[in-house]
Amino acid sequence: MKERPLKNNGIEIQNLVKKFEDIIAIDGISFEVKPGELFGLLGPNGAGKTTIINILNGQLKPTRGTAIVSGYDVKKQANKVRELIGVCPQEPAFYSYLTGRENVELFGRLHGMAKEVLGERTDELLNKVGLVEGATRRAGKYSGGMIRRISLVMALINNPDIAYLDEPTVAMDVQSRHATWNFIRELRTQGKTVILTTHYIEEAESLCDRVGIIDQGKLIALDIPKTLMTEYKAKNLEEVFIKITGRKIR
Repeated sequence: MKERPLKNNGIEIQNLVKKFEDIIAIDGISFEVKPGELFGLLGPNGAGKTTIINILNGQLKPTRGTAIVSGYDVKKQANKVRELIGVCPQEPAFYSYLTGRENVELFGRLHGMAKEVLGERTDELLNKVGLVEGATRRAGKYSGGMIRRISLVMALINNPDIAYLDEPTVAMDVQSRHATWNFIRELRTQGKTVILTTHYIEEAESLCDRVGIIDQGKLIALDIPKTLMTEYKAKNLEEVFIKITGRKIR
């Protein structure tokens, strides 16, 4: 019998805890991401953002608590979760000796995509991120911004329902960043659920429906950016971030 999700409620995290030896990386976090929502996950270095992403993609198992992705429990049904998601990781994961296009098509084949569909989808995404010409170069020769763009294409080649974008615009120039913002907005118009982590707070303010701010493994704020700005009497989301996480360098 085909396994079906219990309910399509996007992502639901309840009392999530992750320990690494004597370090508590995630300390009892709970929140939901609605279907089709563009959700920003913000926090200082080491706050636990990437750990949450790695639990949601099945790479890490939580110490305690639950994480449900489109009705599937990531601890018990990780293979079903992986069929629904695309992940743009913080650390690039590609073969430097392959061209950009070859990397993308390799990922598509691993997802079992038909050759014709894969070719069309690859062309579409490379065009959207401005890498049509660069796609014939070896990925090992890419600049930092090109690496992030090809990583984004690789993450979305299988047209996933849910996308985890872990600092997707780091190392990009201004033009590439704003083009990528438009691309991410388009994912929302397609009804995809997106979790975005970023250290560019203005990026989250511009893109996200809601943001959650975490610090030292705890969720310390969660709301619409404008609501948070009003609550903390701040002129922008970055000011909110500084007020509640402090100015100390991590």
